[in-house]
Amino acid sequence: MCLLCFSDKPLGPDEKKGARVEAMGQYDGSGETFDVPLCKVWCCHESCGCCLGTMLCYCCSQMYVRHKALNHVNPGSGWSDYQCCQGYFGGCCCLQPGKCGDKQCPVPCMCLESCCCPGLAVSATSMVIRQKYQLELDKDDIRLIRCTNCLQILACCCYIVACLTDCDAIDIAARVTGCLADAVFCSVAGCMTAQVNHEINLRDGGGGGPSAPQTEMIEDRQPQGGFAAAL
Repeated sequence: MCLLCFSDKPLGPDEKKGARVEAMGQYDGSGETFDVPLCKVWCCHESCGCCLGTMLCYCCSQMYVRHKALNHVNPGSGWSDYQCCQGYFGGCCCLQPGKCGDKQCPVPCMCLESCCCPGLAVSATSMVIRQKYQLELDKDDIRLIRCTNCLQILACCCYIVACLTDCDAIDIAARVTGCLADAVFCSVAGCMTAQVNHEINLRDGGGGGPSAPQTEMIEDRQPQGGFAAAL
């Protein structure tokens, strides 16, 4: 119900400044969306288990779904198309996608990506399918982006205030806000993972998956950018 407090209007220019949201919103107006909206993933029997599995074992679930997405786009490719965050969000200093050992050791690098950059990992997997079928953000996506951003900023502000003051009440408020922000993040990440898994199963089952000769190498089509806070 709290999502109703956030607007479902298309993201404005200021909200698209972050690389992650900019990448996810580049197909606005395409008219195509994921089959199951994020807020209804829990109602889908097939996806409910995937949501729970993601929250219980985040690293393994992200590795599984990324491998599944890459091989859906380019059948039989294994991990050969893997890059850190699939190159969607740029790099940091000397750590650049495709140049940090991810080509030589894709599985260990994917494990590190999901552990160290959980938000980027789940967003990158979603973007693989979103880019393939040019899927735009639906109203649930937009509300969740705004809700998650709001909670993360609120938690950050509370922790800063708690560091500057000596008040037990503020410390408790900061911890509660931080736990709430983390819980929402885990829930949204689980829903995004299940949403992608469902979409792949649907496309494969309906003959929607591409054939290998028609598929371009993923790394040739990756947008580059920096880091953003939203999912």
